[in-house]
This record gives sequence, C-alpha cells and structure tokens, in this order.
Amino acid sequence: MRHQGRSRQKGLGRGVTGSRTARLSPDGRYPSRTGRRRRRSWKPPVEEPPPRLCCPENAATARPAKMSDVNKTVQKWHASFKKGADFDSWGQLVEAIDEYQILARQLQKEVQSTNSSDFTEEQKKNLGKIATCLEMRSASLQCTQSKEEFKLEDLKKLELIIKNILTYNKEFPFDVQPVPLRKILAPGEEENLELEAEDDAAAGAGSTETFPPRAPGTLLPRLPSEPGMTLLTLRIEKIGLKDAGQCIDPYMSISVKDVNGVDLNPMQDTPVATRKEDTYIHFSVDVEIQRHVEKLPKGAAIFFEFKHYKPKKRFTSTKCFAFMEMDEIKPGPIVIELYKKPTDFKRKKLQLLTKKPLYLHLHQTLHKDS
Repeated sequence: MRHQGRSRQKGLGRGVTGSRTARLSPDGRYPSRTGRRRRRSWKPPVEEPPPRLCCPENAATARPAKMSDVNKTVQKWHASFKKGADFDSWGQLVEAIDEYQILARQLQKEVQSTNSSDFTEEQKKNLGKIATCLEMRSASLQCTQSKEEFKLEDLKKLELIIKNILTYNKEFPFDVQPVPLRKILAPGEEENLELEAEDDAAAGAGSTETFPPRAPGTLLPRLPSEPGMTLLTLRIEKIGLKDAGQCIDPYMSISVKDVNGVDLNPMQDTPVATRKEDTYIHFSVDVEIQRHVEKLPKGAAIFFEFKHYKPKKRFTSTKCFAFMEMDEIKPGPIVIELYKKPTDFKRKKLQLLTKKPLYLHLHQTLHKDS
C-alpha cells in the first residue's frame, strides 16, 4: 500500500509540475489530442505584404531598373581609363602603358564591330579617337624623343567623354582621327581566333591592296652609363621564315620579363623591316635594353616577338617568338631558335616553329663604364 501511494504521489507531482499537465477547458472537459497537437504547432500569423500603390502594368517602373550591359561596359572602360591615368601620374609607366594599350584595344574592337548596335556611328567615332589618344600617350611614355608628345593633362580631358559617351554631344577636343581598321592583339590573344590557314599568307602575297603605313617603331635611346655597370645593345640582323616574302608590315616587339613573365622594362617595337630576301626578313636595327645587365634579376629573359599584318582578318598578329636568357649575354653574334605562338613568357610549354634551320640572328654589344 505504501508503494502504491508513493507511486500515486510521484504521478501527481509529475502532473502538477511537468509539461504534460492537461488543463480543463471552460466547459469542464479535457482538450482532445488534436487540440493539444494543434496548439503545440501554432505559429504567429505571417504579415501580409503592403498593398501595391500602382497598377500591375506599371509595377516595373516602381522598382529601380537594373544596369544595362552597355552601361556596365562604359563603366568598365571608365574604370580602366582612371586606373591607367593613376599609374601615369604616379610614375608607374610600365603599368600605365599596359592599361592604356588594353583599353585602346577594347575600344577599337567595339568600333570595328559590325554586329553591335549599342553605340551610334558618332559615338563609335569618338571611341576610336579616344583609342588614338591612348596610343599617342602610350607612345609618348615609351619614346622620350617623341616630337609630338601627348601629355597626361591632355589625356585627362577625355575622362568625361568616355564616362558619358552615351550622352556626349560636343566636339572632340583634339584634332585626331580614329585608328584605321587594323587592330593589334595582345600577346597570345589571337589564339582565341581561328588558327592560321596555310593559304592565308599566300592570299596576302598576291594582294595589291594598299594599307596605311605603320608607325616608325618605339625604340628607346641608350641609358646613361654608370660606373661599373654594363649596358646591352642588341642588333637585330634578320629572321628566317619559310614564307618570309609574304609577310606584310613585319616588325619585332622586344620586352624584358622576369621568371614569372612580368615586365621589367617598357616594350619596344622596331620599325617595319627594311627588306626581304628569300627566306629572310632583314631588320638591321639596334635595340637598347633599358636596364643594366647587373640589375637584371635571376631567371630574367629578353623576348623577341615577330609580328605581321593579316589583311584577311584585319589585325596585326604575332607569328612566332624567340628569347635569350641571361647566360647567353655575351659580346658577338648569336643565333636563337623560333617558337610557335602564343608567346610563353614563363617558358613552360615551348614548341619549335619549324624543324628547318631558320633562326633569329642577333649581334650583342656590351658597354661597360670602368
């Protein structure tokens, strides 16, 4: 009896203090199971959204419109322009030149696009003129002896134009012309286009169409000598190619890169080659490397990119490249191998252009101030 009583008291205690207590309803009845379950799963009511203040057909106008693709493109151009101008004003000339040239190529691509209807012909003309000014400023930074220097202060006047290109309706501030329908692709960029056909060069060989002459190069003068320091002059004699006679406006771009492919000096372009003979294109031009040999970091290399104009595709393409490493810097003649594009500045995946004995012929001269 004591055991049963203790059990009842335990049960009573659980009923008084526990969560299982069943409370009587006002009419004196116990609530049903479903009533308890329904009460346990109760949630606060969800507030109804406020009524719209406009009719459904005008609902889209009540929300902020998303930025269109063309506005995003213009915003991207403006940001690139400011980035290049900032580099320029800070004296980071290599970075400024790269930014200017990238933006100029983007603008030229839009100007030459025949499928795009985002810009009017007048807007495209202004974009082309901005591209010209960017190239002029880039050339001024690369060539200190340029007679027609395009100043940073002048370039900054174009910021409002590129920012508001969709609404700009005033006269362009400089008397320049858009770049002709010829574009220069960044190293390796042309690999995204269709591969060169074997008959492509042959088509250019028999062409009688005339093209605007290319700029006369961007070669820089020799640096001032320093005691105990060595300067390097590279004379580009000639390059051997099986279709040498069919290359239009051939020239070389020379750059100095570190082991990671980062620029150590501004890129220099030679003038167009002087003559073609059999399987050789002759340059006979001196290139002054813009850093003392002792200051070149370990693993650096000097790159030579051979470029030529392709009339069918209307752009200047890199056909092949070569490079010279630091242990090859010695006075006298040197012959180096040619490799297939795209230019591999990190020298990881190299493929010879041809098995034939065709090379780039150079002559090195070292200048040391003792």
